[in-house]
Amino acid sequence: MYTEQVMDHFQNPRNMGEVEKPDGVGEVGNPQCGDVMRITIKVDDDERIEDVKFKTLGCGAAIATSSMVTEMAKGKTLQEAEEITKKAVAEALGGLPPQKMHCSNLASDGLKKAIEDYRSRHKDK
Repeated sequence: MYTEQVMDHFQNPRNMGEVEKPDGVGEVGNPQCGDVMRITIKVDDDERIEDVKFKTLGCGAAIATSSMVTEMAKGKTLQEAEEITKKAVAEALGGLPPQKMHCSNLASDGLKKAIEDYRSRHKDK
């Protein structure tokens, strides 16, 4: 059912936790399945994501997509990170079962919300 990459990111999640004093926070949830995700980011002076972490309450696919999206976003500019799509996250994991595609939506949406939060806090800069 799950690819080797999904299982690896589920069993050995990368970047789990919370960034200390985050510059942006994104929280998303899916009422249909109960998955809840929180992504925190630290942004450097060049608007590049220097650190990103997640906390996810959900199924294995939700944890795996959270882990993967943080790996994909780390080191990217905010604009590059905003371009990470749900499809790209699923493809990076070698695919997801159709009934689990909503989990990859949460991961990319959470990242986008964290970036939006950062921008709303730093409008004057």
